[in-house]
Amino acid sequence: MIMSALVIINSTITPNMTFTKTSQKFGQWADSRANTVFGLGFSSEQQLTKFAEKFQEVKEAARLARDKSQEKIETSSNHSQESGCETPSSTQASSVNGTDDEKASHASPADTHLKSENDKLKIALTQSAANVKKWEIELQTLRESNARLSTALQESAASVEQWKRQFSICRDENDRLRSKIEQLEEQCSEINREKEKNTQLKSRIEELESELREKETELKDLRKQSEIIPQLMSECEYVSEKLEAAERDNQNLEDKVRSLKTDIEESKYRQRHLKGELKSFLEVLDGKIDDLHDFRRGLSKLGTDN
Repeated sequence: MIMSALVIINSTITPNMTFTKTSQKFGQWADSRANTVFGLGFSSEQQLTKFAEKFQEVKEAARLARDKSQEKIETSSNHSQESGCETPSSTQASSVNGTDDEKASHASPADTHLKSENDKLKIALTQSAANVKKWEIELQTLRESNARLSTALQESAASVEQWKRQFSICRDENDRLRSKIEQLEEQCSEINREKEKNTQLKSRIEELESELREKETELKDLRKQSEIIPQLMSECEYVSEKLEAAERDNQNLEDKVRSLKTDIEESKYRQRHLKGELKSFLEVLDGKIDDLHDFRRGLSKLGTDN
């Protein structure tokens, strides 16, 4: 019984069987008595090689057992012939040296023993003849199986070549389709960019239209305000006074801005100083990390050596 991870195959291995590697991970053999071809797939080529070696060992053991049985049959046959040749002389000797009663008393046990031995040898010879016929039938069946296997291997080789050609064609077609898909993706990206531009233009047009409506409203307001220019003149003087006050405030703000710029420059200087310190710290940290990596490799090497 040969077991694998998923299936169980019942097959008696005989000396006439041949295990054939049909690929790097698959092998098969024929059972002529069951008129079946068994096959096994393996996860690696090493497992297939180990199985083939074990199959050869079992086959050699079966061959040795068959040879021993044939030797026993031949030895029994020779012993039977020798016993048959010696039987007349012993019976003649007993007939010469005694009376009929003495012959009956002395010859009966020997004849009975020889008869039983002859019957056993006849049965063994009959079985050996039957086994020879069965082995001849098995040999013929194995030859037919080998012929079928050779034909199947040739057909599988032809189908493999055909599959290789089809695979090459499919690979070329795949490359062509992949390049076409890349072109279509580029075109789609361009279309998406154009759509985004159109969307931005539409939003910009809407914004301009809104600004235009606002400007028209402002223009209408200005036309209404032009009717009250004298009042505006007085307001302009008031605005001039406020403008002078604003200029003074602006001067004060400029002074504050200059002080703020000074603070910003000092902050930039401190920032550059901090960057330098951070850079030196990172360099030291990189050195420590390299040392840590070296230490880790040393520990790994030490563990491997142990």
